[in-house]
Amino acid sequence: MTAPGLILFYGGLVRSKNVLGTMMHSLILMSVVSVLWVVYGYSMSFGEGNAFCGNPLQYFMLHGVGDAPNADYAATIPQQTFMLFQLMFAIITPALISGAFAERMKFSAFLVFTILWVTIVYFPLCHMVWGKGGYFNWALGGHVPVLDFAGGTVVHISSGVSALVCALVMGKRLGYPREPMVPHNVVLSLIGTGLLWFGWFGFNGGSAVAAGGLATGAFAATHFAAAAGGLGWMLTEWSLKRRPSVLGAASGMVAGLATITPASGFVSVPSALVIGFAAGIGCYMAVSKLKAKFHYDDALDAFGVHGIGSTIGMVLTGVFASTVVNPAISTTFKVGGNTVSLAGGAGQLMNQLTAVAFTWVLAGVATFLILKLVDAVIGLRVTEEDELRGLDVSQHGEEAYND
Repeated sequence: MTAPGLILFYGGLVRSKNVLGTMMHSLILMSVVSVLWVVYGYSMSFGEGNAFCGNPLQYFMLHGVGDAPNADYAATIPQQTFMLFQLMFAIITPALISGAFAERMKFSAFLVFTILWVTIVYFPLCHMVWGKGGYFNWALGGHVPVLDFAGGTVVHISSGVSALVCALVMGKRLGYPREPMVPHNVVLSLIGTGLLWFGWFGFNGGSAVAAGGLATGAFAATHFAAAAGGLGWMLTEWSLKRRPSVLGAASGMVAGLATITPASGFVSVPSALVIGFAAGIGCYMAVSKLKAKFHYDDALDAFGVHGIGSTIGMVLTGVFASTVVNPAISTTFKVGGNTVSLAGGAGQLMNQLTAVAFTWVLAGVATFLILKLVDAVIGLRVTEEDELRGLDVSQHGEEAYND
């Protein structure tokens, strides 16, 4: 549900001459990333390797991934079910990045960039946070135990920071910010918001990998954080601009969803309300103030919503994590000679900040180098003529709307 939701959400936000090109970014990743996942992506993410990457040959072509459970990852369901569930995260993450370079990247460059990005950034980071022996894995032998229930670092910070780098490296759209570049169809984006909200229940609740109280708690935290995020954004915008926008409320809801993602299986409903409301305010300020101050063109605000939102979420997870919600985090660990409890506190907060900083650096540096490589080989950006015509016609030979 999240993939079609993002297709509609992003598609409605661009100008009418770029709607098909923008939708194609999210759509084709369902094919591209799925094939990579079969060949080596699942192995790099969940194969046994070192603290930073799984063995890319262990599950090559999904060898050995069948209906038997995996004791480490999914003891009560077939490993193939777990594999498919995790594939959905791998698909949506690079799709989020595409919002930053909407309306100006060559389709061929997009494909090459995505293949390199998921290989260098997503698969290793997924292993570090969720894989057995991964550096940040809190439950399966990690060196620095980090609480990230459903993808604060793996999905949202990595994509958000990469989106910022893409916006900076590629430069602004022609005419930005002098010319108005308003969404061509807010209704599409609102439908997409509803689908995203619904689909997020599967991401966050499903990360419990079993039906029960933990999944229900994550489901509840997700819903109430999204609700609070919409209110936080709307009230902030209302107080500063004297009227609330419908798109702003929708953006706040998505911000709440992104921000609660790492915390959903660790925090109570009241904490989720606080996290969601903070997301609405913080992400609104990032989108409206930070972008204007530093003059970058993150076309669909992927950084402001996902990068900033999940950074807030990762930090607040370290503050609000509760053993009442998730008894498994009552475990303590030795970190740097000190005993650290995963259930909130200064020690766990430092672990969370360490993972956030690492993800920012990994995503930022790797994305910069990948962009430079792709630009040198095939070029990143469409010509000025093609950009003015629109990516629908110039890249795909089609138009979304015919008179």
